[in-house]
Formats: sequence, structure tokens, C-alpha cells
Amino acid sequence: MLPHRLLATMAAAGLALALHAGPAATQAFPAKPVRMVIGLAAGGTTDLVGRIVAQRLVDVWGQTVVVENRTGASGMIAAEAVAKAPADGYTLLVTPQSSLVVAPMLYGKAAYEAARDFTPITLIGSTPTIMVVNPAFPPKSFSEFAELARKSTPPLAYGSGGIGSSPHMAGELLSAQLGIRMTHIPYKGESPALTDTMGGQVPIMFGNISVAGPHIKSGKLRAIASTGAARSPLLPEVPTVAESGLKDFAVATWFGLLGPAGMPADLAARIQRDVLRVLATPEVRNRLVDLGVDIAASTPEEFAAYLRTEIARYAKVIKDAGIKAE
Repeated sequence: MLPHRLLATMAAAGLALALHAGPAATQAFPAKPVRMVIGLAAGGTTDLVGRIVAQRLVDVWGQTVVVENRTGASGMIAAEAVAKAPADGYTLLVTPQSSLVVAPMLYGKAAYEAARDFTPITLIGSTPTIMVVNPAFPPKSFSEFAELARKSTPPLAYGSGGIGSSPHMAGELLSAQLGIRMTHIPYKGESPALTDTMGGQVPIMFGNISVAGPHIKSGKLRAIASTGAARSPLLPEVPTVAESGLKDFAVATWFGLLGPAGMPADLAARIQRDVLRVLATPEVRNRLVDLGVDIAASTPEEFAAYLRTEIARYAKVIKDAGIKAE
């Protein structure tokens, strides 16, 4: 995850540029409807982020932006479709790292390479993962959890919404940095994982803040720490893992906008400026904040560099932990 200070600087600079973009930003594009492809189901956070941006791009562009959910293969079907599309800006991909970076490493069958077959346009934002426990779980803090995890036999178990998900990767990275081993219990979605954690079948879970947050506030789950670089405004009382003693630890689900490889640089920059103009509107900012999304607003060059670091990061996590797709 991007350091919080850098993320904030990128957001401020990018949004300012978007707000002050002049006539040079008005070009012929788009002259027809634009297709925004999302590889995950409607109603999830990735889908909501994409639709929020798409709705306001309609106003900026004066053209229809068609959101297409092409689900399957952990988002790889959608990514492959965009990778093979013409590089003219009319087919775009909104995706988290799980579909673009993690799934291809796990399954080894992707017909694309993230760093080679896409044009990064902008990192829209990110949302942290929350480490939650059943209220009966003895540790009340991250330090107490770490102490128990180091001496627990058998290893502590934790649940997530599935193999390769951002919460799963957060658990594995946390285990690696603490020098412990936890047993991952994958579920087919976050809802059944939450149900079992609240019911006591699994003591620990890593979940997205938008899903776990309401259960924390109701008292059905207890938050131990946020994996984000900074505390979430949705749960300001929950400390980060870094604050709790594991320095520089930060993992979040990020949402990126990309096109096929070979897009002209000025076209990618034009789309990025228009997206940043959308993200600068109070309505969009407030809706994303309500979803727990921290706006990143990166340039194409910043997103490309960040994508390369994420590919290397998750390759190491997957290899070291011996994670395999089921």
C-alpha cells in the first residue's frame, strides 16, 4: 500500500490539477459510448467505486459510460477482455489488485501480464482491511494477539472471503512480518466468513471495512487493528497495525483504472484528468468516504510504478507462504 503521506500528497496535487485543467484537456475523445468493464459482481465495493466514477464521467464527457460486469475466474475474464481490446480509450477496466496481480500468480493461466498488457491510467483509491475477532477471543489488543499467536499450538486460524483476496493477503503478510504461522480458512465470500467469526467457529477474520464495520459497531465483532496506512475515518478509534508495533505494515484493497497496452500517453492523461475532476466533486468524495475508500488520484506514471511494486510484493508473499489456488 502507498504510504499515507505520499497518498495524500498525490491526491491533493492530482485533484488540484484536475480542477484547473484548461482548454488543452478538451479533445475529441470520447466521440461514442465508453465501456467500463468490472470483473466482480454488482454490488461489491469494486463495482460501486466503478459505477460512482462512471456516472459522473457521463456528465464530463457527454457520452454514455456503459458498466459491464464480466465475472468469473477471480476477475481474470474481464481483465483479459480489456487487454485484448483496441487501445483507443473506449474499453477501460476497473479492478482491485486481487484480479490484476494476485489471481494470475495463483492460477498461472492468465492470458495477460499486468505490467505488459495494460496502460495504467489512475489509482482511484484504496480501502483498508480490518482485523476482527469474536468478542470471546481473549486478546484485546494487537500486542496481546501477537503474543498469543507466537506461542499458540496448534496455530491460530483466521478466515477471509477467499483465497487470493486482499484480506487473505493481509493475513499472510502479517504472519510473515510477525514470524508466525496462522491457518487460513477460506470462505466463498465475506458474508459466510463473518457469520462464522461472529458465531465463534473461527476466532479471527480479516475483512474489508465496508463489510466488517457495521458488525464492529453493533458489538458482534471486536476490531483489533486496521491494516491501512492510517486510521479509517469510518472507525477512527481502531489503531493501525503499524501503530500497534509492526512498523511500516500497510495493506489495503486498491481500485485502479486501466486501459489496454499501447494507449497514447496524451489519451491516458486526458482520461486521468477527467477522472480526477470527478473525484474532486464533493458528492463523489463523500460517497467514496462512506464506502471507506481513501482517494489516491495518481498519475499514469505513479500508478505504473506502484503496480510494479505490488506485483513484486505479492509474488513474494505467495511464494513464501506457499499459497496455491484450490
